Amino acid sequence: MERKKVAVLFGGCSTEYEVSLQSAYSVITNMDPDKYEAVLIGITKDGRWYRYYGETENISKNTWHQDRKNCMPVMVSPDSKARKLIELLDGCVTETGIDIAFPVLHGKNGEDGTVQGLFELAGIPLVGCGTLSSALCMDKDRAHKLVAAAGIKVPPAAGLDQLLPERDILKQTECLSYPMFVKPVKSGSSYGVTKVTGKKDLYGAVKNAFVYDDQVIIEEGIDGFEVGCAVLGNNTLIIGEVDEIELSGGFFDYTEKYTLTSAKIHMPARIDADTSARIKDTAAVIYRVLGCRGFARVDMFLSPDRDIVFNEVNTIPGFTTHSRFPNMMKGVGLRYAEIVDRLIQLGLEE
Repeated sequence: MERKKVAVLFGGCSTEYEVSLQSAYSVITNMDPDKYEAVLIGITKDGRWYRYYGETENISKNTWHQDRKNCMPVMVSPDSKARKLIELLDGCVTETGIDIAFPVLHGKNGEDGTVQGLFELAGIPLVGCGTLSSALCMDKDRAHKLVAAAGIKVPPAAGLDQLLPERDILKQTECLSYPMFVKPVKSGSSYGVTKVTGKKDLYGAVKNAFVYDDQVIIEEGIDGFEVGCAVLGNNTLIIGEVDEIELSGGFFDYTEKYTLTSAKIHMPARIDADTSARIKDTAAVIYRVLGCRGFARVDMFLSPDRDIVFNEVNTIPGFTTHSRFPNMMKGVGLRYAEIVDRLIQLGLEE
């Protein structure tokens, strides 16, 4: 059987560029070489697209872009019947047919529907969520409104479209209780997120969040702890084991997510079977309400009264071999390489 050409995208114009490199390295090195030919597409921090022919290890080391002889400028053909990449070198054009694109890009310009729209216009099948679902899940405010309409609890919140004077921000949030979490509406890995315990720190936190996005959401903190649920599938879903984040203080910010300095992740979560089943059912509802396909990680809070409160959906969650999503899937018997294979097949199915 002829191998499928899989365009694996890594890097990107995002604050999560380095995270993408590690995730992509894991994906590339765990693809079945008998079934798939990886076509490596690196995107630099300043938005340059290259087809990369060099050593895979250089991706994880973030030295791939320095290897100029193995970096060829590349673009996606807009011809939806062609399904190909176009490489440019010294005035010569080379075309490469592509069977499917696998964006391993976290955050803006990769997880927000922009890249998904490009490949959908090009007629190239895609691993993971499509344009609309990716955009909705990235937008915390709109995602919360849709999920709330489906009858699932969300944190009380206030949204801002611009940086207002401090007195106006205080007025808009006077119905919320401290602590609050100030977040860019469209950002990942907790960039720009601040936990605020009193009025004096609110304005500075809002100002900081606007550095990362043009909209900000201010959420009331939820008593309890965060749980996650990995979901894989299009119509028929596989739900991974529920995991639990244990914090010794603060919140699960960028540093804790990628170093676990004081936080611990328990997989499976330290909860009873009935609560675990309710979390999985809720994750499946959220996944469908937001139109997810392929895979996503649904994050929720579990209150002391065992209420489930929606937090967010990551449509391209951290994807190294030791990341939360594959670990949750390992809990239901799926190995990392098998997850990668299934994701590609789900994309081709679409």
